[in-house]
Formats: sequence, structure tokens, C-alpha cells
Amino acid sequence: MTTITHLINGEMRAPDGRTSRVFNPATGEAIRQVGLASTATVQAAIAAAKAALPAWRNLPPAKRAQVLFRFKQLLEANEQEIVRLISEEHGKTPEDAAGELKRGIENVEYASAAPELLKGEYSRNAGPDIDSWSDFHAVGVVAGITPFNFPAMVPLWMYPLAIACGNTFVLKPSERDPSSTLLIASLFQQAGLPPGVLNVVNGDKEAVDALIDSPDVKAISFVGSTPVAEYIYSEGTRRGKRVQALGGAKNHAVVMPDADLDNAVSALMGAAYGSCGERCMAISVAVCVGDAVADALIARLSPKITALKVGAGTQCGLDMGPLVTAAHRDKVAGYIDDGVAAGAKLVVDGRNLRVDGYENGFFLGGCLFDRVTPAMRIYKEEIFGPVLCVVRAASLEEAIALINQHEYGNGTCIFTRDGEAARRFGNEIEAGMVGVNVPLPVPVAFHSFGGWKRSLFGDLHAYGPDGVRFYTRRKTITQRWPARQTQDVAQFAFPSHQ
Repeated sequence: MTTITHLINGEMRAPDGRTSRVFNPATGEAIRQVGLASTATVQAAIAAAKAALPAWRNLPPAKRAQVLFRFKQLLEANEQEIVRLISEEHGKTPEDAAGELKRGIENVEYASAAPELLKGEYSRNAGPDIDSWSDFHAVGVVAGITPFNFPAMVPLWMYPLAIACGNTFVLKPSERDPSSTLLIASLFQQAGLPPGVLNVVNGDKEAVDALIDSPDVKAISFVGSTPVAEYIYSEGTRRGKRVQALGGAKNHAVVMPDADLDNAVSALMGAAYGSCGERCMAISVAVCVGDAVADALIARLSPKITALKVGAGTQCGLDMGPLVTAAHRDKVAGYIDDGVAAGAKLVVDGRNLRVDGYENGFFLGGCLFDRVTPAMRIYKEEIFGPVLCVVRAASLEEAIALINQHEYGNGTCIFTRDGEAARRFGNEIEAGMVGVNVPLPVPVAFHSFGGWKRSLFGDLHAYGPDGVRFYTRRKTITQRWPARQTQDVAQFAFPSHQ
């Protein structure tokens, strides 16, 4: 069985002890094993990043951008192999994996504008013969901890921009599907990235804690569940680190009586069941304003959910592949059991799905609940599976209040033809990303991604302009060159323009 290694100081390093199995979710078979980094291995990666920092930080941004341009070309040239690895280890369809990679490449393109992004601000004669300017400096050695559901895209949210800003990076990807992440990092090396600027350590909580504990790691980016996000944020900030930790979600879609229902149904199908619902931006709750809307929506959704094409993620032309692990499939199935026990109406039940030829795969069909209430666990918690819950509301006001009362505030959307309703929804809703007739309002690379409430811990969102702010520190310099014959008089009052 192939063993997946670490990338430290430009070289592949064999595991130093513990390993974990990597499964093909479609077959249920272990296809690789991955080394779980010890604290010593993580420290070696941090030391490599620290050693590479001075030269990389002082390299002109334009030259750093040239490496990113070559990296983008290599990502595009190796798309098929990256997609194959994502599908093989995660289970998502090739089309979905290709879309993930393309969104990651968009972030590389944005980071390639480093000479423009890092331009400072200049004020001539800010005071009498005094000039003042601000510029942006790298934070230092920074780290990223990324989830299983986007092994290509989420790391590409982080390290290309961090590295473009002059930092060096240690990445701890998910141990469930690490091969595509490691391949992409090796392509960055091929693009001319100096050894030690990007290091990859595979691992579990021991590796996470080693990154948090190290005084040489100045900032940490994280995407994952809310309990882990809160842990990393609290432990990291307690040690004086800069932390952005993106957590869980429970994304609602409001369907108004005037909505184009056929288009709303198509949008909800992709948003709820794409990638088996294993997305932090998946729509998991449809809030229907009025019983007539709910009845009509369910009538249209039910046959489409039943007809979902589910199979091995490596096959093209499917709607869904398997879930990532047997444990996660069983966890999602447990939520469905709990919803039935709580009194929700299970309109479509995907628990008994079997895929011919893949009887041992981690499959679960699409599920649809009606008559879900806010008191139910399936409403409160992030299921992270192919489950859509329908909640009925009497008015837009009630729908907005319902969403705003939830602990998560990642993304949301509204389906309507009414501009007044859409504007009110956008103004009053308490979520970081809002769509109007757009079910997955994931910002493009030159905006920033992040939620509100317990979906984000930290002040700055991921990638885009907030990413530049997160990975840099502002320095303001004020200078004056007095004339040689001038004799200054001491001034004891605080200086001002008055």
C-alpha cells in the first residue's frame, strides 16, 4: 500500500511513526495510508519555513508573482490528475472536483496581482516638510489547517495569497483525502518556489496542537467545524497569534410566493445535494413562505430527489457520489433517524440506497424532510449530508427572524421576483454571504469569504481583500529632513495641524 508523505523544505519526508488509512469511498477499500506527523515533524516544517522567510520576504513582489503565474499554468496542465485524486479519495464527481479546482485557480490568479495588492499609501507634506507613507509587511511563518470537503480549493484560498504577501507557510490538510493536496503543493515547487516556503504536514490533533503551540507560527487560518474553529481561535489568540477560523453553517433558502418555482427547484437540487451536501455553503433548509409554496415545492422536489443519479465518484455524468467515510455516512443516517423520531415528515428516504457493483461504498441517497421545526436537532445542527429540511413560515418577517435566531450565519439566499423583498432580506439578514436567486453565493476570488455569528471566529474573512489584510501587517513611516541651517525649538505640546 502506498504511503503518503510530508513535504518539508522542498523534499518528501517519510512518516515517522503513526499512520492512518485513506479510503476510496465508492468501494469502501483502503487504497493508501498517510503518515500522521509527530510534534517533531511539525517543528521541522516550521523550522524550514522560518529559515526560508528572510530571502522570500525580501524578494520583490513581482518576482514572487512570476512563480504564481507558473504555478497556475501547472495546475491547469495537471487538472485531470488532480481531479482523479479528489474523486478517488473524497468521492465527489469529476465535474464537481473540476469546479472546485477552477475556483482554487481563481485565487492563484488573484494572488498573482501581488505587486498591485501590496502597494502602500503615500502622503506628501502630511505636516510641515513631513512626508508619511504606509506599506505592508509579511506576518512571518503562517499556517493553514484545511478540511476534507475541498482538498484543492480551500488550501488554495490560503497559501498562494499568504506566500504572495511574502510569508512562508505550513499546511496541515485533512488526513482523509491528502493526495491531491500534496500533488498541488509539489506543483508549486516545480513552478520555482524555493524550498521551505511551502511545507505540508499530514496529521491529526497532535499536528494541530504543535502549530498552535509554536511561538514561530504567527498566524493560523482554519476551515472546518465550529467546535474545532472555536478551539483553534481561543488557543491561538491566547498565545498571541492572529487567527481566522471559519466554522460550521446551517444555510437557509427563503422561497417566496412570487418565486420562479421551477428555477428555485433546480437551484435547490444542486445546492442541497451537490457534493452530497458536504459543503459549508450547502443549502440545508428551505424556508417556504406559506403552505401553498411549501406544498408546491415539495411536489416538484420529490421526484427529482428520487431520480438523483448516484454512483462511484470517479464516473462522469452523476449527480452525487458517496460520502467521504463510513463513519460520516452513519452519522448522517443517524440524523435522519433522529428527525423521524422527532416528528418531522420524511418525504424522500435515501437511507436504503444501494449502488450495483459498489455494495461496500459509503452511499446515501437524497433525503427530504417536511414539517421541520426549530426545536428539532436536524434543524439546529449542521448535518453535512444530502438532507434538505423544509420549514414553513407565514411571512417574510417570520422567515428572517427564524434565520437570524440560528447560531450560524454563514450563507443564505432568497428566491423572489420582488425587488423590495430582496432588498429588505439583504439588509436585515444576519449572515456573511447572501444570494438573491443565487443558491450558493460563494464570493469570487477578488471579494472575501466568511460568515457571521458562530460561523466565523476572527475579524477577517478568507481570501480576497480581507486575506491580504490577514497575511500582512501595516507599517506607517513618517519622515522629515530639516534644512541644515534650521534650528528646531523644542515643542512640548502634542503635535497637531492646529
